[in-house]
Amino acid sequence: MVPDDAFDSDTAFFLKSLGFPELKIHHAFNHFDFVRSSRRILVIGPMGSGKTEYSSRVWRDSRVALTKSAVVADQTTNSGADRRRVFFIRSALDRSRFPDYPDDALAYRGGYERLGEAIAHIEDSFGLEEAMRRNPQTGTWIIDEASFYDERLAYVVLRESQQRGLIFIFPTLILNFRKSIFNASARLLLDLATDVFPLTAYCEHSDCMTDSFYTYRYYQVDGRECPALYFDPLIIVGGDARREDSREPNYCTRCDLHHYLPGKEYTFLVLKPLGAAAAQGDLQGLREELHALHADLSASQLQRSFAEHYNSGRPSDEINNNALRVACIAERALLFLFVEENLVSESQMQQLAGELDLDRDFLVRRLRDARRACRLDLSIDSAVLRD
Repeated sequence: MVPDDAFDSDTAFFLKSLGFPELKIHHAFNHFDFVRSSRRILVIGPMGSGKTEYSSRVWRDSRVALTKSAVVADQTTNSGADRRRVFFIRSALDRSRFPDYPDDALAYRGGYERLGEAIAHIEDSFGLEEAMRRNPQTGTWIIDEASFYDERLAYVVLRESQQRGLIFIFPTLILNFRKSIFNASARLLLDLATDVFPLTAYCEHSDCMTDSFYTYRYYQVDGRECPALYFDPLIIVGGDARREDSREPNYCTRCDLHHYLPGKEYTFLVLKPLGAAAAQGDLQGLREELHALHADLSASQLQRSFAEHYNSGRPSDEINNNALRVACIAERALLFLFVEENLVSESQMQQLAGELDLDRDFLVRRLRDARRACRLDLSIDSAVLRD
């Protein structure tokens, strides 16, 4: 059997001589190789492409491999760690994602595997080290959504892989909803990977069957699809449930044509320069724009930018303009400048939130998601931001 990229005329002639029709033969999913050590495997693709389901297949393969003899154990063990023993790591922030499943479930869209003691929720790379100390005989570690962890995790993985021959599997988003590298951790995972398994999904637009590589974030407002603005908070923690709430997003996978990302021009032409001026001590321009975003959207530079870019009569213009229907646009803009760009200081964040009477509950939720503390007023206990 030969894969499609190696299929040539000689192979076709040979198969035809045996009575086979002309066809291409593709690789099926192979059973996982627990013999090869020190692998760092990226399993990448948009939401819904089957990254976590890939992990469940590895788990099921491990159950079979563990029934094999000591001869196989010699082939799969280094430094006392047997790569047939699989442990699943999930983020502590992700506990609410599958509320209807057991605590020990490796859950994915369509089912789950119960792992017993072979699963843990961690907060950071130090939590991973602790889990490895407690399970020294485990040789394969699946770290779900590894891009959400601190950059140090990449070097912990590299060290343990090289020194002990451990296998690490990363079912993770590499691209964020903006179609860019998720963060520095994702960049480091790409750098250290030995294998990459790219997965795709059907574009979830109702009129499309194209392969999709991208995660799309949108909001439902009065039954309308409202794409996330480019400066929407990068990290929003939540479950997979469908939401009719302009403060809480929905996700699906989309192709290039149906992935809408309005407000990118505004972000770089207007919002970031206003943030840069604020970083130099001049808050006036940013204050005026945030006030317009909060109280009179029609007076904002964002509205003028949309009128310029989304008025050509294309079918996508209506969808892009729907982005202005979401709540808390001023709050999203301020969070972008504070959390991601570090152009607005904590004291400026506090000042602007107070002066403009911004939605503190929304700000606190998004700051907590980003694990970025900022005391907005005396009624908010700083411990809330560390939950």
